[in-house]
Amino acid sequence: MAGAVLAGGQASQGWSPGQAPPPPGEGPWVVVASYQERAQLDALASRLEPWEVDPQRKTLVVAVTRDDYLWMQELGFAIQVDEALTRQFITPAHLTPLGEEGMPNYACYRTVEETYASAADLAAAYPTLAAWLDIGDSWTRTAFPGSGYDLRVLRLTNSAQPGPKPAVFVMSALHAREYAPAELNLRFAEYLLHSYNLDPDVTWLLDHHEFHLLLQANPDGRKKAEQGLLWRKNTNTNYCSVYPMSRGADLNRNFSFQWGNWGGSSTDPCAETYRGNAAASEPETQAYQTYLSTMYPDLRADSLSTPAPLTTAGVFVDLHSYSNLVLWPWGFHDSPPPNGAALQTLGRKLAFFNAYAPRQAYDLYRTDGTSDDYAYGELGLPAYVIEMGSAFFENCQTFEQTILPDNLEMLVYAGKAARAPYLLPSGPEAVNPQLTPAVVEVGQAVTLTITLDDTRFNQSNGSEPTQAISIAQFTIGVPPWSDAAPSVAVPLIPMDGAFDTTSEDAWALIDTSSAPLGRSLVYVHAQDAAGNWGPVSAAFLTVLPPLKVYLPLVSH
Repeated sequence: MAGAVLAGGQASQGWSPGQAPPPPGEGPWVVVASYQERAQLDALASRLEPWEVDPQRKTLVVAVTRDDYLWMQELGFAIQVDEALTRQFITPAHLTPLGEEGMPNYACYRTVEETYASAADLAAAYPTLAAWLDIGDSWTRTAFPGSGYDLRVLRLTNSAQPGPKPAVFVMSALHAREYAPAELNLRFAEYLLHSYNLDPDVTWLLDHHEFHLLLQANPDGRKKAEQGLLWRKNTNTNYCSVYPMSRGADLNRNFSFQWGNWGGSSTDPCAETYRGNAAASEPETQAYQTYLSTMYPDLRADSLSTPAPLTTAGVFVDLHSYSNLVLWPWGFHDSPPPNGAALQTLGRKLAFFNAYAPRQAYDLYRTDGTSDDYAYGELGLPAYVIEMGSAFFENCQTFEQTILPDNLEMLVYAGKAARAPYLLPSGPEAVNPQLTPAVVEVGQAVTLTITLDDTRFNQSNGSEPTQAISIAQFTIGVPPWSDAAPSVAVPLIPMDGAFDTTSEDAWALIDTSSAPLGRSLVYVHAQDAAGNWGPVSAAFLTVLPPLKVYLPLVSH
């Protein structure tokens, strides 16, 4: 999506607004532009896709042709060419020497083939936890059978545990030139599978939830980007045949909900935001929408004013770069959607983990036909676009050290909230439960300690209400949402003697005399003074049978 907020980076330094004629030639160039009114930004978004936007300074970065440059000046933009970004845009990266793994000059990112091979290997290694599914064909495979790619989803859940289960859908690389998202999605899959039965939260998440990971949403386009090209769209050669580098449809303007209705996409087949010749015209979009409709019931009427039920289960996440943003619907209108307050609450919670700016998508610029508007508008799902990092071709050091760890935590929380995503994020988190000792003989007491926190929101764009903790409970072996949980739930005690602040340390003494033998999950959750229950966290408890003591025989 690339709706970044400028943060004093290279493109925004040392520039003062002023009219200037375009350079010689037809372009393309990457330019820094200033505007005065929001209407200018919305007009630009109907034709071009800004790489970065700073709403406070009213500046943006965008790639343009000569015609675009002159058109922007007619709209009142002051423009200056960024020479460094232009060189990067028009000069493909050098290819990696033959035999090296990963994409050119970016060894941390796997190619389409390597991504698919890794996913297939995971499904083979974890047959009860993973399945590698074919959900449709790319445009190239549809047009030229035997070439192109299958569109595939890696589905993760413990198949031995019956459902129904809330589902988290995570898609990535919808825009081909955005390197980091597909690798993050695949690393998330590897983290979940490798941590099962080792990490208690991952274990209950896979036991009681499903994760559907569309790793390469635009594999045809991604092969173009692997050559070092800043390719964005799919590869549909029926569009813009005159300019081969501008072919294809923008898959994130092609979804059927409110397609083309708001001026947030282009009718020009050569434009970066070309929406296709009809709603869901592209085989990729058709495959996504068909798969989503089989996963999630349609819980929201098409009216823009009808909310989804508060009991809706499931979360939709679309991973993009770059920007450091957490975005939610609507993208086509400035008014919040009917579940706007709850979408904002979960958005600010997700942004706590990656420290990105949380905001409604329209705050950047107008879009229509997008993935998140479709998932929420058509199906009622809480839906988010995560814009990661500060470049399309993000360097591997930043990916490994910052983007990956911060966003793994974010995705885990999305899973924790998925059972009731319009409700649970308002409640307190149960942070880092600890059992001392964690392995005991039956009847031995165990001390449970935990932090309960109602404040873990990113408050950088507004303020999320917080309340004092009021109740905390634990269960052994039975998750709190089970019908059996109320009869076995045990209260925790505040360390300071009273639950009266927004963050509390609490404890409980666990009597294991009637606990099940073997290893069990101890589930903990808490409620705040407004009546909001938060999501679960868990710890492993192992209870051993009583040790037998054998005395030596003594003869007389």
